Amino acid sequence: MIRVISGSAKGKRLKLVPGDSTRPIMDRAKEALFSIIGRDIIDATVLDLFAGTGSVGIEALSRGASKAVFIDLDRMAIKTIQENLELTKLKENAIVRRADALSLLKQTPPPDPYDFIYIAPPQYKDLWWQALSILDSSPEWIGEYTKVIVQIDPNEQQDKQLQHLEGYDSRIYGKTLLWFFEKKDEEED
Repeated sequence: MIRVISGSAKGKRLKLVPGDSTRPIMDRAKEALFSIIGRDIIDATVLDLFAGTGSVGIEALSRGASKAVFIDLDRMAIKTIQENLELTKLKENAIVRRADALSLLKQTPPPDPYDFIYIAPPQYKDLWWQALSILDSSPEWIGEYTKVIVQIDPNEQQDKQLQHLEGYDSRIYGKTLLWFFEKKDEEED
């Protein structure tokens, strides 16, 4: 069972995507994530890639984000996200798109960068690195204050070279690693 932890939809139980194609973030890790983000979520825009149940984007909306865009390729995930937005009454500020996250990132970035980009792909397929690499090679996706957060199994973590992004924090909660990236200071180059 997963639920909305805080905000306008606090306590609402979210539906899970049928089958085992997704791995929703557990409440402990999600609560820690939003404690780290803090009040920066208020009026923020969020891109939830490989969105699964939509739990992270929905939590962001519940806590005051102005917009969340949910991207997933799986039809059942899209249906689940839409149902969860209905349950929480948060669909007004949500955009749900059935699309391949990696293909989406290769397209023209939005005119205004997202405040938060959340990457939580299926495990052990190196999709987190592919998504991060595409963002790094397209710095227009990353604003001065954009935070990119990767959710992976701790065993997947590898130090890899990035040109425009740098990791600034990581936290482990059981089998969940939350890894935080931001734009490098231009002076460092």
